[in-house]
Amino acid sequence: MKVKEQYQAINQAIQLVKEKFGAESKLAVMFEKCISNTLQTTIKVLEDDSVFVITGDIPAMWLRDSACQFRPFLMLAKEEPELEELICGLIKKQMQCIQIDPYANAFNETANGRCWAKDQTDMKPELWERKYEIDSLCYPVQLSYLLWKNTGCSSHFTKEWLEAAKMIVNVFRTEQDHENRSSYSFQRDNTFFTDTLSREGKGALVKSNVGLIWSGFRPSDDACVYGYLIPSNMLASVILDEMAEIAEDIYADDIFAKEARNFAREVREAIEKLAIVPGEKKEYYAYEVDGFGQYLVMDDANLPSLLSMPYFGYCCNQEERYRNTREVVLSDQNPYYYYGTKAKGIGSPHTKSRSIWPMALAIQGLTSDSMQEKKEMLDLIAANDAGTNLVHESFDVDDPTAYSRPWFSWANSVFCELVLDYCGYGIKHNERIREKQ
Repeated sequence: MKVKEQYQAINQAIQLVKEKFGAESKLAVMFEKCISNTLQTTIKVLEDDSVFVITGDIPAMWLRDSACQFRPFLMLAKEEPELEELICGLIKKQMQCIQIDPYANAFNETANGRCWAKDQTDMKPELWERKYEIDSLCYPVQLSYLLWKNTGCSSHFTKEWLEAAKMIVNVFRTEQDHENRSSYSFQRDNTFFTDTLSREGKGALVKSNVGLIWSGFRPSDDACVYGYLIPSNMLASVILDEMAEIAEDIYADDIFAKEARNFAREVREAIEKLAIVPGEKKEYYAYEVDGFGQYLVMDDANLPSLLSMPYFGYCCNQEERYRNTREVVLSDQNPYYYYGTKAKGIGSPHTKSRSIWPMALAIQGLTSDSMQEKKEMLDLIAANDAGTNLVHESFDVDDPTAYSRPWFSWANSVFCELVLDYCGYGIKHNERIREKQ
């Protein structure tokens, strides 16, 4: 297996986009460059046919980023077996990484000892960074599930895949009682408080055994203020349900399927009980809680976010609590929602104040039923690319030339997903979950 310069399904998608927006239009030019950028600059097929995908301007593979980078290919893989093979290769590598260390978020191509920093944690030479984030374990499972549902492919469901899945469940069970059962800790010297964990590496104190799963860090790689990160717990409840279906239908492992399904229900019930902001006329979700009654009202541009709940399958976009939450996070009730002369949208404490993320603009479009809103988000992203025809991590709401990360494949891919969505492509999700809403 090797990465090809041309894929018929991708060329057909590029042609469709050109027909939709005009061959010389800004959106068509950006789409072609962004989807080609992921293929041509981030992917390496290894000797065992596993696939290593760097995030862009950092030479490491994040479990979360790599899954998101490949999501647009899910819409095209049914018609292109070689794209299907690439996704299978990535899943193989992701599951290998999880078996090396389920607490790590980013990995090296080999055991070369490179790392972001010399952190105080249980590092291995294969690890680039060892920040424990719930979503890092969720995304490879969801990519596996979506590949199966969208193409019928099940060859990636190997013995090793099931072993990694059971390891994920064990970690989540352990982290429901982080204070007493977990040995994980993380400290980084001479850095910002958002880049290390408090209490000598133990992290934010939470009330144990309330049904939620503790996370040390957010998908931004910033430390949690309160240890129960609600969007990531939502995603965990979704992938546990997906894991149950895989265990049942692929592996005929009814015991594990029942365990995963019950775990999914337990987490969802805890979210609906503990994550609703108290004292409000309209019910909406907090971003983080601690189980003792403290909560944080905000949203972050990184995925999973509260805004992205329908995107990863927790609920439909018409569900009342979601609509209320969407109204809050797309307003100044969210301290990271910024207004400027060039744009408005959700930013992150991970980047400079008054910088918003095109990724969040794309998710705003992807979670909307309005074709007008989808097009507005596409036009806003295109108008603020600083003339590069690529999507950046963030840009200043008053000056799009003041941007971070010139090469950020995750953002390119979410933009491509919105373009394809606008053109009529879609990803088939877990209907069993949606039927419960």
